[in-house]
Amino acid sequence: MAEEYDVVVIGAGPAGENAADRAVTGGLSVAVVERELVGGECSYWACMPSKALLRPGQALTEILRVPGAREAAMGALDVEAALGFRDALSGDGATDDGGQVEWLSSAGIDLVRGHGRLAGDRTVQVTADDGAVRTLTARRAVVIGVGTVAAVPPVEGLRDIRVWDNRDVTQATAVPHRLIVLGGGPVGCEMAQAWRWLGAHEVTLVEMADRLLPREEPFAGEELADSLREMGIDVRTGTALESVSRSADDAPVTARLSDGTEVEADEILVAVGRRPLTDDLGLDTVGLEPGGSIEVDDHLRATGVEGGWLYVVGDANGRSLLTHQGKYQARIAGDHIAGTLSGEAVERGAFADHAAVPRVVFTDPQVAAVGLTEAQAREQGLDVRVVTHPTGGTAGAAAMGEGLGGTSCLVIDESRRVVVGATFVGQGAGEMIHAATIAVVGEVTLDRLWHAVPAFPTVSEMWLRFLEAYGL
Repeated sequence: MAEEYDVVVIGAGPAGENAADRAVTGGLSVAVVERELVGGECSYWACMPSKALLRPGQALTEILRVPGAREAAMGALDVEAALGFRDALSGDGATDDGGQVEWLSSAGIDLVRGHGRLAGDRTVQVTADDGAVRTLTARRAVVIGVGTVAAVPPVEGLRDIRVWDNRDVTQATAVPHRLIVLGGGPVGCEMAQAWRWLGAHEVTLVEMADRLLPREEPFAGEELADSLREMGIDVRTGTALESVSRSADDAPVTARLSDGTEVEADEILVAVGRRPLTDDLGLDTVGLEPGGSIEVDDHLRATGVEGGWLYVVGDANGRSLLTHQGKYQARIAGDHIAGTLSGEAVERGAFADHAAVPRVVFTDPQVAAVGLTEAQAREQGLDVRVVTHPTGGTAGAAAMGEGLGGTSCLVIDESRRVVVGATFVGQGAGEMIHAATIAVVGEVTLDRLWHAVPAFPTVSEMWLRFLEAYGL
């Protein structure tokens, strides 16, 4: 016999949890289906453990820039303590979701353990590990929030050997002596730097594009590459992986590259992108194609499904593969399902996905950006002007220590005199990007921004320098 709820959510990651929370806050009954750990990829194998691995090296690097402090911090990192810090932030090393389960219960949300699949209109079948099957029906909506998994490119030998993906690299229990990182995006750059800080003797970072972070402003990838090379990482851009081999799981891996060289390492991390976990969700039972991203409207309803009862939040809809955007989408979807949106909010929906997505690469230097790059703005036909300033070129930066480099810029739509994009490269850039996000979302004019006075001495005084460079 089917169990009935107002809303059934498939996937208890950050997006699924937020959708469930907003729906239950709106007075609806909610069940969440999860086959792994409540809290999802971000909590145990991505955002949280990766930042924990980065933080010890990042903190030490920041201290070494400060005269007087550097002399007290000249020792090596304690790897065991660093990995313990990682485990503490990721559910005891991705083994314990008790805290998240307790939160679901306290919020009045039912947890159903198992693999959830659609089984027709407003129906979800859940298969538990022991093979038992439960059927859940949703009076109002089903929400898909299943996320993505690491993609493996079609490289000779890559599918035939043991490799690391994001889960392996963030939950590793020992430092590899030699590491190859395939992919110069955020995950590849962060993990190359983290494990180099933790003691990897040789790290080789391979990126097919001509620069790291190819989706960001060119200067961002170039400045990050310089920093990685300075700390001893072999950064190879414009280089493809042609084949890999290893004689046994515990044997070294040999990678043949398009530049004609071979690199040998103990581990190889594949960090070239993600694919949606939609191949076994029963999408075919509601007329959708399995295996790809699910197209949604701005209320996060799946297009092509009659009745508007199926919502997709987070990575599975392909809009923006970032935890904070998935949570943003989930809040809008949950409110829409519960009927708590009104007025302009109903009309606009999830508009930030199109105009103001903040993103941060937590390396040293950090790279933080929001909105459009200059190239993207010009592709959209905007008449733009770009103003730049050295990130370390303020009194506040000088007081933080020596050698704070980096470049930052604003992309300005001249016709409206508003900021449509921003990029910051430097120490603490991730904590500065929200001001730019507010400017982009709020469409605040430059003339108005002139009256937003930055405190002295802070790095945020860079905003004043931007406006001065523009001519205000």
